[in-house]
Amino acid sequence: MELQVERENGVAIVKLNRPEKLNALNEPIKAALIEVFSSLASDNGVRAIVLTGNGRSFCSGGDVSTMGAFSAKSLEERLMVSQRLLLDIDAMDKPVIASVRGAVAGIGWSLALVCDQIVASDTAHFSQSFKNIGAVPDGGALQLLTQNIGVLRTKNLVLTGRRMPANEALTCGLVNRVVPDAELDESAMSFARELAEGPTLAYSIGKKLMRQLRAPSLENYMAAEMWGQTLAVLSEDHQEGARAFREKRKAVFKGI
Repeated sequence: MELQVERENGVAIVKLNRPEKLNALNEPIKAALIEVFSSLASDNGVRAIVLTGNGRSFCSGGDVSTMGAFSAKSLEERLMVSQRLLLDIDAMDKPVIASVRGAVAGIGWSLALVCDQIVASDTAHFSQSFKNIGAVPDGGALQLLTQNIGVLRTKNLVLTGRRMPANEALTCGLVNRVVPDAELDESAMSFARELAEGPTLAYSIGKKLMRQLRAPSLENYMAAEMWGQTLAVLSEDHQEGARAFREKRKAVFKGI
């Protein structure tokens, strides 16, 4: 199974389970996540959720096996599924904690950012690597990042595609705590148990109020994002980036 769900004392633990692919998101796992979070939203026995990944990485991004082979329609359909998943997690009434280690990249970073809190292993590293394939950040990344660290820092991450180590993410305010890797799972669970024992109705109201602070809303921003990503992914640069990725060479971009 590409997704595992466990329950413990009012806490649901949702685990991405493609360790051999560094938990890259494909279409089946996105559909499974949508179904699971819908079920957890209405499960009164679940008062907090931990989202994590099996193996050495949280999520290395999207599955690249179909990269460079999209039509405008197939790309729209794929982006809409990704957006629904992220918006569903963002709209959860219950506290959601991302427990991350290793690669947290591309849409995997957005998956963490739409959670309410992020606990990171000291092995975690974060990146917006879209520029390597001639694409633009999606998954609401630009809005989520700029709200947390501002425009200049976000531009640096997007333009360079560099890795941000866990301690820098902590300094910037992109994670709540960094712990030794061996302590990550228990640290996240301890935090989740604490939240599960709290006033979850008040948490829900507070989360709704905080979503009202966004201008535009994440949903409206993602509509504009779909336009931009479609232009980028249908470009010659993206085709070259996809070929270069598969051939393990540096891409030669022409800006077209």
